Amino acid sequence: MVELTSFDDLINPRLHAKFEPAPVFDDSPMVASESPKVAIDGDRVPVVIVDDLHVKYQVYSSGKSLGGAGAKRLLQASTRGIREVHAIKGISFVAYENESIGVIGSNGSGKSTLMRTITGLTTPASGSVYASSRPNMLGVGAALIADLSGDKNIVLGGLALGYNRQEISAMREDIIKFAELEEFIDLPMRTYSSGMSARLKFAIAASKQHDILIVDEALAVGDARFRKRSEARIREIRENAGTIFLVSHSMNSIIDTCNRALWIEKGVLIMDGDAKTVVNAYKAKKK
Repeated sequence: MVELTSFDDLINPRLHAKFEPAPVFDDSPMVASESPKVAIDGDRVPVVIVDDLHVKYQVYSSGKSLGGAGAKRLLQASTRGIREVHAIKGISFVAYENESIGVIGSNGSGKSTLMRTITGLTTPASGSVYASSRPNMLGVGAALIADLSGDKNIVLGGLALGYNRQEISAMREDIIKFAELEEFIDLPMRTYSSGMSARLKFAIAASKQHDILIVDEALAVGDARFRKRSEARIREIRENAGTIFLVSHSMNSIIDTCNRALWIEKGVLIMDGDAKTVVNAYKAKKK
């Protein structure tokens, strides 16, 4: 085993065994093994098909409250059991090329579970998800190291996105400028505020053009000016034939960024349509 003693050792591919993970999504043209139940517009290019999707998972329940006699019962055998949660209940829709789709709903409604299932991180109990290419969740946080400088983390994040060293060098200045970290880029990332770290992560992740991109609350960071720039970058990705899913509690971000919205409550798709129409219906229901 080679001992890694420097940052250059860490990112030198010759010092690491070649790793080729098995593909999760097939890059060949999207063909469903069975005809989907959801209707498809033949005049548009579908990129994601969610067909009668159900997601269930099991969690531990703590049993009944100990009540006033709790002190005497603390040493008794646990009454903990397993409870099944039906997080997504028969959701179906088709996302098309060059769409920006907002995903809204109350906390715990199943928005993030749906997005994780689309990316392949969560296995459905039944139903299917078909994608024309691998959906990507916006974020490179797992690839970054707090003790390294922002500059070196740009290299790590770029490598995690599949760039080579020359491509990373070419886009370095744009990432620093977008994140507004010109004065701090040589400092360790652990010295950054949460907002500075979030801006850097967004700037690195959004530097890549994605065919299918999922943004989960990424626009909630930074001041209003940075959020506007983030929204503009999301629109730019969409206009370059990308498809965007934006999960957010900011209704203004949904209206400003998306041309369509999905409203989910308790795992059920309540409404699917024009972003402003769906947001207004959601607001009216919450009053």
